Amino acid sequence: MAHTITDDCINCGACDDSCPIGAIEEKGDKRVIDADACTDCGACVDACPVDAIKAD
Repeated sequence: MAHTITDDCINCGACDDSCPIGAIEEKGDKRVIDADACTDCGACVDACPVDAIKAD
């Protein structure tokens, strides 16, 4: 089950370096997680300062 980034994202980029496989990228005015690449490790959840990353 992949994680997703909600509309609460402030596009700060704090989650980018936390992803060990580089599944997070910037699209428009927020970050998105590639669901096919996400291994559900949860590292990005702890890195997000606004709690915008959720498990599906």
